[in-house]
Amino acid sequence: MEISNLRRIHIDGREIILLGTAHISQESIEQVKYAIQQEKPDRVCVELDAGRLKALTEPDRWKTLDLKAIIKQGQLSTLVANLLLSSYQKRMGQQTGVRAGQEPLAAVETAQEMGIPVDMSDREVKTTLKRAWRLTPWYRRFTLLGTLFASLFDRTKVTEEQLREIREQDTLGAMMDEFGKSFPELKQVVITERDHFLAGRILGAEGKRVLAVIGAGHLAGIARLIENGEQPIHEEKLTHIPKPSPVGKILGWGIPGVIVLGLVYIGYAKGLGAMGDNILYWIWMTGLPAAAGTALALPHPLTILTAFVMAPFTTLHPLIGVSTFTALAQAFLMPPRVHEMESVGEDLSVVSMWWRNRLLRIFLCFLLPGLPTTIGMVIGSVHIFKNVTQ
Repeated sequence: MEISNLRRIHIDGREIILLGTAHISQESIEQVKYAIQQEKPDRVCVELDAGRLKALTEPDRWKTLDLKAIIKQGQLSTLVANLLLSSYQKRMGQQTGVRAGQEPLAAVETAQEMGIPVDMSDREVKTTLKRAWRLTPWYRRFTLLGTLFASLFDRTKVTEEQLREIREQDTLGAMMDEFGKSFPELKQVVITERDHFLAGRILGAEGKRVLAVIGAGHLAGIARLIENGEQPIHEEKLTHIPKPSPVGKILGWGIPGVIVLGLVYIGYAKGLGAMGDNILYWIWMTGLPAAAGTALALPHPLTILTAFVMAPFTTLHPLIGVSTFTALAQAFLMPPRVHEMESVGEDLSVVSMWWRNRLLRIFLCFLLPGLPTTIGMVIGSVHIFKNVTQ
């Protein structure tokens, strides 16, 4: 069998064999198996992290998903992002006939059958996504979210030329190409940084002969780094999550602080009755929009009540949003069924299923209250400020 996209690099008395795979190609799966069997390397590196390997080898993982714990730990947004990626993978798989991720999985299984040690050499997806989000300017994040969600419902059939391009990349890379021109920082994080991360892991792998199974889109970048003797960027830098802007932190704590001080001042200058009226106004102007936004998800009535009760408090605390409470309440009151969790990847791309699938309805309870609550908070703040200055 002829193996395409194979590069041999000799460095410091070692042989590094790079095998670029077409991520949604049946032929590529066979080439991966054949290459490992013929080369018999000391170690195999694959473009996977432990989490993605678990997802590929444990298709029933949804049955043990602790959704309530995920919400409490503030990881629901990460789960949504992973599901967006999963949905994209399945959409591509449906049009090519090959499920994404089968090439590195074939490498792992073949190496294990031959007793060859395997290294997971890719950066965790959640780290890549977090860095991409933090490095995207805040004023473009709404555009990014809109683009991501719009891509969910895109029914355009890919052309043969597009399929050929997709086969030369990993799923993240192909997804980034859809809007990489608008968000160049994403390509930097998803492609260039991972070239460095993978190259560092491959060079650090034990053994005289190391075979690395990587996406063809990473082949040139990794080969250049190794052949030129360039030092890959250190993992610590590549896995560092940039801290939020201090301006955002100042505003996050400063605005609620000013509101509370304003209420105290009204109570001191105009009496407790006036302060009580303003507090009541704040409750109505934050609670009602939060409840209205949550109601759009058609959730359990107690979830709507939760939004109304918690919004006046969460709007005064920048680290806890009302969405966390509404999603948690919905998860307790109407937990998703197993079959809904298993089909969520397909249901994501069908608008009506966001209200029929209980897991997606929990996502709606998380997503929908935010904007109305913010609008209500602004109106309430203006009202209190006017009362302070009058």
